[in-house]
Amino acid sequence: MARDIGIDLGTANVLINVSGKGIVLNEPSVVAVNTSTNNVVAVGTEAYKMVGRTPGNIRVIRPLKNGVIADFDITEAMLSYFIEKLNVKGFMSKPNILICAPTGVTSIEQKAIIQAAEKSGGGKVYLDFEPKVAAVGAGLDIFKPQGNMVIDIGGGTTDIAVLSMGEIVTSQSMRYAGDRMNQAVISYIKNKHNLLIGSRTAEQIKIEIGSAFEPDKDASITVRGRDVVDGLPKQTTVTAPEIQEALHNGLMSIVAATKEVLEKTPPELSADIIDRGIMLTGGGALLKNIDKLISYYLKVPVLTADHPLEAVANGTGVLLKNIEKHQRH
Repeated sequence: MARDIGIDLGTANVLINVSGKGIVLNEPSVVAVNTSTNNVVAVGTEAYKMVGRTPGNIRVIRPLKNGVIADFDITEAMLSYFIEKLNVKGFMSKPNILICAPTGVTSIEQKAIIQAAEKSGGGKVYLDFEPKVAAVGAGLDIFKPQGNMVIDIGGGTTDIAVLSMGEIVTSQSMRYAGDRMNQAVISYIKNKHNLLIGSRTAEQIKIEIGSAFEPDKDASITVRGRDVVDGLPKQTTVTAPEIQEALHNGLMSIVAATKEVLEKTPPELSADIIDRGIMLTGGGALLKNIDKLISYYLKVPVLTADHPLEAVANGTGVLLKNIEKHQRH
């Protein structure tokens, strides 16, 4: 008996939910390849440890960019590796797979995602949109005739959607998300402190002292990197208000896009959203005070899902139970 699996194929992480077992895998979407032999050296967590630390013949690749497949073969190798890793005896014949994509993907990109899942050992492959699946995973009942709004901030894309009766009514997908936040931190520290840091360090800073709104004025962190001027290792102290300044413009673009989606939403559904609030999901929802920032500018209550990083993967678990009913293949 094949168990159905749901895959949150994210730019930053891949999460896999097996029906009846819940989330069984959560690893970075990273693959290390030996360029001389083209062999895959490591996948997921093992490969992530190598980011920024490999010799010349090993390349660390993130096969997804902005929520879509940038390198088809590597994505397929990564998915096959993860699915094989789950291979409990007699467990995988040909499972149904539900895989999630950002709302902005083209039909060609949708085909590529479905194909990668089929090639990696799936039976029937279904595709659904991230904000819808995230809403379900965050516990919203999207199948009733009432408005629910979700902002899913991932690694590569932020997806904003208003849902009613199980479908997306209005939506927007934008390229500003976790990765761009890290880039903003890297640029800011380079310009302001003449210090070059890598993306892993930027991610660490964002997690430890990053804040979207009203940062803690006393919070700071010691950052090590390379001096832009003399090329030598150097360390400096960066404060929470500085990181808030680095992230501000990008976060305001999320606020602006959310406002646009609200402006296109039918008034009856808008009224529901004022009552029920906006639900934040995805790793970006963990940025401190991001709920306060959005609520402050849009004057609508904003809630964060209990486990924002797992919302999409949890949602696949719920939707797989009645996959035939809700799906367009």
